[in-house]
Amino acid sequence: MFKRLLNFFLLIATLLATSAMAQDKAAQQLDYPLGAGDSIRVQVFQNPDLTIETRVSENGSITYPLIGAIELGGLSIAAAEKKIASALKDGGFVQQPQVNIVLMQVRGNQVGVLGQVNRPGRFPLETFNTRVSDMLAAAGGATASGDDVVIVTGVRNGKPFRKSIDIPSIYLGDKPGDDIILSGGDTIYVHRAPVYYIYGEAQRSGVFRIERGMTIMQALAQGGGPTARGSEYRLRLHRKNAAGVVESLSPEMTDLVQPNDVIYVRESIF
Repeated sequence: MFKRLLNFFLLIATLLATSAMAQDKAAQQLDYPLGAGDSIRVQVFQNPDLTIETRVSENGSITYPLIGAIELGGLSIAAAEKKIASALKDGGFVQQPQVNIVLMQVRGNQVGVLGQVNRPGRFPLETFNTRVSDMLAAAGGATASGDDVVIVTGVRNGKPFRKSIDIPSIYLGDKPGDDIILSGGDTIYVHRAPVYYIYGEAQRSGVFRIERGMTIMQALAQGGGPTARGSEYRLRLHRKNAAGVVESLSPEMTDLVQPNDVIYVRESIF
């Protein structure tokens, strides 16, 4: 008896959870902005002749019975339903139209991921709440030479949109809200990470990525430190100033490294 009751309550809980998920998905679909290439089914209650399956054209419109061409691109599904209902009512075709649009396939809304990522390209918005971190994961994440900051560009409310997002701060800091929801046509760009150069009497001369808060001492350590002939006390730092002129400086070990710094490890005087 107890086992039957337990199974009954588990069944009820499953049904409630499924219903909640379905309602949440339906709410997300109502907010989804239609785009070119999206496949939809349009139905009007008690008017089966007005049921069609069609695809949003490149200019954002569909051709609907009785109405003709109607532009739906950029509208949420809820707004598109109201627009078709108004056109049917204003034209005198249906007195109280109840229009329902079902999104069959998402194709029009894509996001471009460019720059220093492992798989650059265009990716479809397969869900209605895809965030920046989701799309970066789809692109294989940033390469070893990629920056921690990504730039998102697009259009919001008919106006150009641009936002720089510090990816580590989404997870390690207090800015989870920066992991914004993407819209069709957005572009994510990952720039090359800032670098510095080291040469002279260093164990490993070359180009190295600048880590956050990196000091001259840490930069020297990343180059393996000075050779037996070199001296960490005889460094020269070549840095471009605000006027674009390269200056030769004697840095302190605690100074912060700046992008494109060139560190020269000189020989010891002894």
